[in-house]
Amino acid sequence: MKELKSNNKVLFMAQAAMIAAIYVVLTVVFAPLSFGEVQVRFAEALTILPFFTPAAIPGLFIGCLIGNIFGGAILPDIIFGSLATLAGAIVTYALRNRSKFLAPVGPIVANTIVVPLVLRYAYGVTLPIWMMCLSVGVGEVLSCGVLGMIVLFALKKYKNILFKKSAA
Repeated sequence: MKELKSNNKVLFMAQAAMIAAIYVVLTVVFAPLSFGEVQVRFAEALTILPFFTPAAIPGLFIGCLIGNIFGGAILPDIIFGSLATLAGAIVTYALRNRSKFLAPVGPIVANTIVVPLVLRYAYGVTLPIWMMCLSVGVGEVLSCGVLGMIVLFALKKYKNILFKKSAA
């Protein structure tokens, strides 16, 4: 029984690490689109992964944190942007048994609220907050809502293989 718990912890950590690594790579490779007033962060499509596994929650948070650091974000963006992704991931996990179509709602809402505030107060962007909410929200709908749902439907077929629990 102790071996099963140990295997589950290793599997959890491996899944979280892989998700974090993929998030970082997508954020850095697509950096010109991942930052700014108008952004479509392709890595945010991964925010549907808590629908499949709780390991995605720390994976997304750490991935966003590292991606923001490597992407050249300033400290308030690194902290609050990553916390927005964490909050979105937690909401996705909490709603996982309701409807698959609710999976992207948490990340969309969290980032649509937090990112414009970071842009204003950390970067000094002078556009009206409502305009930044709109532009960030559209980017989040594209990355989480459209791309994320494509990822969800693609992975749903393989969830028992990709996100299986450890066996004894």
